[in-house]
Amino acid sequence: MAPATVRRAPYKDFLQPALHRRFSTAATIILAVAYGQSILLSDWSSWLWSWFPLGPAGFRAVVLFFCGLFILVLRIGQYHIGLRTSNSGLQTFVTNALSSRTIWAVLAYVSSAWLFSQVYMWSASPSANLSWITYFNGDRARLNEKTIFFFVHFLVLGLTQGVLHVAGDRDRITLGTVKPRSDGVKEWAALWAAIPSIIIDSGPTSLAILFFTGALYFTVIRSFAWTVALVTFRPFYSLPKYNILPISSPITFTLVAQCMILSALLNIMWGVANVAFSIFLVKEPIKNGKPLTSDAKDPNGSLLNGLKSKKLPIKCFAMWELAFIACDYEDRRKVIYEDFERKDGPMWSQVYAACVEVVKDLESRIDNYGKTPEPVKPPAQSEAAETARQLSQKSLKTNPFAEPTAARRGVVGEMGKSVTKYVGKVATDPSQPSRLSPIGKAAGEARLRLREMKKQIADADSSSASSPVQSRARALLASPLGWPFRQEYRRRLTAAVLGGPYAEPSLYINAATALSQLAVHSLQEDKYGNVQRDVAHIVRTLTAATSKLDAFKKSFPLHWTDVHKDRSSPEVDMVLEALRDGLSDVVLKFERYSRDLRLTMADMRLAREAIGVQPVEETAVASSRASPEMQQVR
Repeated sequence: MAPATVRRAPYKDFLQPALHRRFSTAATIILAVAYGQSILLSDWSSWLWSWFPLGPAGFRAVVLFFCGLFILVLRIGQYHIGLRTSNSGLQTFVTNALSSRTIWAVLAYVSSAWLFSQVYMWSASPSANLSWITYFNGDRARLNEKTIFFFVHFLVLGLTQGVLHVAGDRDRITLGTVKPRSDGVKEWAALWAAIPSIIIDSGPTSLAILFFTGALYFTVIRSFAWTVALVTFRPFYSLPKYNILPISSPITFTLVAQCMILSALLNIMWGVANVAFSIFLVKEPIKNGKPLTSDAKDPNGSLLNGLKSKKLPIKCFAMWELAFIACDYEDRRKVIYEDFERKDGPMWSQVYAACVEVVKDLESRIDNYGKTPEPVKPPAQSEAAETARQLSQKSLKTNPFAEPTAARRGVVGEMGKSVTKYVGKVATDPSQPSRLSPIGKAAGEARLRLREMKKQIADADSSSASSPVQSRARALLASPLGWPFRQEYRRRLTAAVLGGPYAEPSLYINAATALSQLAVHSLQEDKYGNVQRDVAHIVRTLTAATSKLDAFKKSFPLHWTDVHKDRSSPEVDMVLEALRDGLSDVVLKFERYSRDLRLTMADMRLAREAIGVQPVEETAVASSRASPEMQQVR
């Protein structure tokens, strides 16, 4: 129980140092790669100085290290949690093509490629023939077009990889989950497993970009690059005054081999930098075998600060840590159960509210999908109050005792008709709140949505089958050129369920895991019975979310551009499985205490249907009702 005077340190005060340590680990790996490549680029004229760290090899390694550091700085500046959500590849392109993220990515890769090319040109022997100026017939200086092509190739390489970096969403980092948990796969083992594929992929990538550079150079860039090079070096060398292009081609077997090998080395460095960053930055929020906030003066307060953060990365890491605590750390769980003296309520109540809010956000997206947001209306009186006000003003204009009896009966009759009309409208208005239980209401809404989705699917199929224009469009969409225009089921469902612009499934998975495991362990560890008051609401919340998500996923319509009709969605499936597992754990542990928890037979039946278990017979339910009541340890 934290004292009231203890300062609650923000969660980022513990997360940022951990991220800095992981960044340093990735940078050390890049330095090792740079040193290895520096040795490969040595001319080996001297056996000692070709590898000695305090000689040219060490200096070259430091400069090459900056080539990888450009990428690490780009990743730390632009990393985001979760995958990009959009309905199609074209929508993603329109959103990101001219964004600042794309510009910075291209600048980082182009700068890295330019620096790498300069290091090789500086350390290469004269036989490589990569100097900017060559001399023919004595002192007659000429531009070396081989160097121009070499330089342009690395600029195109950086530009292409920068675009591929954004297109492949390499800035994304994928957080882990407690359930399912990785089977002892460590960071270093994952890195070593990824290196062979990085090396293998670097060759074809370098060859493809080299062909692309050649086509671009001889069709568009050659004249411009030659003119720029002449203007740049003419003040320093006695170059010809004319800008006529050379007749001979600069492409030779040696130049192609140099571009291929060096491009592969640079691609390997970039690949290792990206993989190392993605692996080490998402290490579990554990420090020295304990949760990340265990060293804080107020661990619970710092964890709460992270759970309530508006920044998605901080909130996701905090929820991941909470899931670890709920599953593996008994001492921290007990502190959560017994921490009552907090400004905004007991620790359990705030943790419970944070987890339920995450689940409710997912549920609200499903409910609001396809609905246009209603405009905000100014506060106004109800229809009944307005009618009563008008009638009262009308009756006060004259003395009611001076009116004839028939007139008074007319006023009363008019009021009766108005009230009857209003009551009838309220009784038949579908927008009025239901008197059903929350779970029953959720099940009813899921059935209605299922019917609507099936009708939409049937209408879409019938319309597409009868349209010759769509038939031709489908043929185009089935080709590789049609991929950007396809609105695939997986993309649309993920955007609808998990939101945007970024969707992180681990947030919902860890929230469901933490909520269910804290409830399950409270049977043995919650001495004051503080958790059992909320178990019924936990069951109803998880049941409603699971039922709605399952029905929504099954009934979600295919778009007519989705020619492959693949109805798989791994991200949504993982969230649904986590909700179902969490609900199953709670139901199996608390079913015998359902009467004490005020869970009705309908609640338990709907919960069992949500987790895919057949409802029990009435006799089994009756026997469970006769079980002993929950006993609290006082």
